[in-house]
Amino acid sequence: MFKRISNRLLKFDYSSPNYYFLTTCTEGKRNFFGEVVNGKMQLNGLGLIAEKFWKDIPNHYKGVSLDVFIVMPNHVHGIVIIEPVEADTGRQYQMEAGSLRYGSLPKIIGAFKSITSKAIHEAGLNDFSWQKSFYDHVIRKEESLDKIREYILNNPLKWELDRNNPENLWM
Repeated sequence: MFKRISNRLLKFDYSSPNYYFLTTCTEGKRNFFGEVVNGKMQLNGLGLIAEKFWKDIPNHYKGVSLDVFIVMPNHVHGIVIIEPVEADTGRQYQMEAGSLRYGSLPKIIGAFKSITSKAIHEAGLNDFSWQKSFYDHVIRKEESLDKIREYILNNPLKWELDRNNPENLWM
């Protein structure tokens, strides 16, 4: 039986304060969120759902904020910032109004993918799904942060060459 291999760093605490670059793709890299027209991303209704829930992440996680991001036709690139949070209870996390207020990067992205999928299914598209995992990179240097921001912001301009573009699956 096939055993999934985690792409997370071994023994790394993904709830530790850091800047994290991530990419999460739709299953089969199918284009659900819109299209790139003249180097600009044009979100459709499903893309607007993904964007809405992405922007909402900081409202559900204490100490989490967002840097630059983009919703592409079949994936989302973004930088998530986890900042130090003073624990105000003896527990590792607390529930507030049904939302997890503390979390690790995998929990945050898992919740984003879950709520986005639910909303898209409720909008009538039952065959939508995300790939099981996501790509992440812990950003440790300002120079790297600047390059990643540039990569995210310029992603639509390079869509024709992007490895996530279904037309380039041969690459």
